[in-house]
Amino acid sequence: MIPRTLNRPGDLIVALVGQTASGKSDLSLDLAHSLPPLMGCAAAEVVSADALQLYRGMDIGTAKIPEGERRGIPHHQIDVLNVSQEASVARYQSEARADVEGIHQRSGLALVVGGSGLYQRALLDHLEFPGTDPQIRAALEEQAQGPLGSRGLHARLAALDPHSAQRIDPHNTRRIIRALEVIELTGGPYSATMPERVFIRPSVMIAIRHEQTLLDERIEKRTRNMFQRGLVEEVRELLDKGLKEGRTARCATGYAEAMGVIEGVLSEEEAIDSVTAATRRLARKQAKWLRPDPRLHWIDADCPEVQLRQASEIVQRSLEEYLSADIP
Repeated sequence: MIPRTLNRPGDLIVALVGQTASGKSDLSLDLAHSLPPLMGCAAAEVVSADALQLYRGMDIGTAKIPEGERRGIPHHQIDVLNVSQEASVARYQSEARADVEGIHQRSGLALVVGGSGLYQRALLDHLEFPGTDPQIRAALEEQAQGPLGSRGLHARLAALDPHSAQRIDPHNTRRIIRALEVIELTGGPYSATMPERVFIRPSVMIAIRHEQTLLDERIEKRTRNMFQRGLVEEVRELLDKGLKEGRTARCATGYAEAMGVIEGVLSEEEAIDSVTAATRRLARKQAKWLRPDPRLHWIDADCPEVQLRQASEIVQRSLEEYLSADIP
């Protein structure tokens, strides 16, 4: 049975979510050291909610914290898939929730960190996944390769479920196919399977918010740094490990462009510009995804020390609210 109340302060899940390049990873390491003494629990452990950090070898382009820089803090749901494998939110939900349960059994503190919205919600919120049907999916994939392509499938989705069609990019073939598959399986709209904004366990969500111009600068700087650190060379190695066969990994921002450099389609400067632009669009989508959620606590600060202080205060207030609510 999943607990809805706190048996101890350390059972509160602390989630750092929000836009890419906002500084979630650095703040998570600071919190992992500062929160356990304040909450009277054992060591903190991180559960990643980043769909691309699941992949082994996709390190530079996903801004994965190198193992030697994790300050000895255990990280879960990182490096669990080969690049040729397809990520599954349903599988992630099961395994990540098991990670949280294990951390709590060790009297530790679970820190959920990542910017992949559906993965965050799958771990934290009430969300059940409909099954899959290989035949239905294969038929839809074949249609996606036809004359009308993903836009034709998106038009069908718009007719069956306008709400979902508005939320899904017409070029995101994978999500369009999944939505149509669920509609055929359940007979209802895909939007009906979206998560409720109700935590499955006591949790607090925190996000760092920067001025848009500053975030855009951070994204450009990080992108250039990725290429300087060897993103193209990383992709060369991953191509030998099946990157082109991976339907999810090969389309990841940064990796697709680096392949373009290797194939001679893009210059490195063109690739940097393309990745920067795509990452900025992603950051705006992430903000749009998060903005309507009333449970989210925003930190409007650029200084790491201020971020740490404000995040700690938010956790303390949330903890007090949960504990006072548990008193009969």
